[in-house]
Amino acid sequence: MRAVIDTNILIRALIKPDGTVGPILTRLAGGDFTLIYSDLLLDELLEKLALPRIRDKYGIDGDVIEGLLQLLALRGELVSPICKVKLCRDPDDDRVIEAALDGHADYIVSGDTDLLTLGEVEHVPIILPSIFLQVLDGTVTGR
Repeated sequence: MRAVIDTNILIRALIKPDGTVGPILTRLAGGDFTLIYSDLLLDELLEKLALPRIRDKYGIDGDVIEGLLQLLALRGELVSPICKVKLCRDPDDDRVIEAALDGHADYIVSGDTDLLTLGEVEHVPIILPSIFLQVLDGTVTGR
């Protein structure tokens, strides 16, 4: 299974591993899915993790970031999107869709209302993290 996980979900999973979205990183580490990402999404992730309000509050240091990067290298797939879309008011959301389309993702996982209201793009469902975890468990199809 291949999925693009929105940056905010990855950050939430990293800073609160016992929270509702924390299992997404655990499942990634276990090889339950392949994380599709682009350079733009990776840059956004690293920029947000470097913000003092996140870094200082949650103890995100170089070791934590290095561990995440190693996980991405091990269980992720870097894509270089060629397609360009303009479906969202926020260009950052379009980047998520572009990575999903060019990376042949099965799912886009997000908590972002702007993405979720689309429902799906070119047969790629956009689902909540809780639904994605159920998909990984085999309890729902997500489509």
